[in-house]
Amino acid sequence: MTVQEKSWKEIPPAGICWKPSTEYLTGDWKTYKPIMDSEKCTRCTLCVIFCPDGAIHWNPGKEDIEFDYDFCKGCGICANECPTKAIEMKLE
Repeated sequence: MTVQEKSWKEIPPAGICWKPSTEYLTGDWKTYKPIMDSEKCTRCTLCVIFCPDGAIHWNPGKEDIEFDYDFCKGCGICANECPTKAIEMKLE
């Protein structure tokens, strides 16, 4: 008998997940998606620091910020904390 793992959508409210959040692609929770304006961005990395899901990363090779939309839940904290308003939340 093969046991099929449940997805995060099947976990009951207040249920305890048996895997770390990095193993679930939770990006489909979002309604709004953060879009960065590269010309306004000063690369201060405040969005990286404030992202509660670790969905924004500094890429040292590109010397730029990258969004991992597979894990972004669209909370908008990055846009609210951006001092130059370089991040806009757009309807997905």
